[in-house]
Amino acid sequence: MDYPDMKPTVSGIDHIVLTVADIDTTLAFYQGVLGMGAQEFRPADGSIRWALKFGNQKINLHQRGAEFDPKARDARAGSADICFLSDVSLDTWQQHLKTCDVTIEEGPVTRTGATGPLRSIYLRDPDGNLIEISNLGVAR
Repeated sequence: MDYPDMKPTVSGIDHIVLTVADIDTTLAFYQGVLGMGAQEFRPADGSIRWALKFGNQKINLHQRGAEFDPKARDARAGSADICFLSDVSLDTWQQHLKTCDVTIEEGPVTRTGATGPLRSIYLRDPDGNLIEISNLGVAR
């Protein structure tokens, strides 16, 4: 497929959608472990939906088997790989995750982020999504 030389560009991410096995379990994990806020909202169709808020972004949640249209072609729980930035040291995160009985699968390790080097740890949410928590600009 040929694309025109002049093309529009995107400037950021407003939200992403996670398909999850259980909304309540997901809300509890992301609130209790990652410190996100739960937000109930009602789209134009009047249904009740849930999102996780952090900074200027959010993650909308779809219940597996009851996804809202339009949706991903192959919407399924556990298929995401997300990197979150944090100003909190990875040492503090490691202590917190231990207290929460959450296993760190890898790290700390050095990675390359969108704007430069990252120092990261990896864990999984209740659906098995890979979660990366990173400190920006830290190369060791």
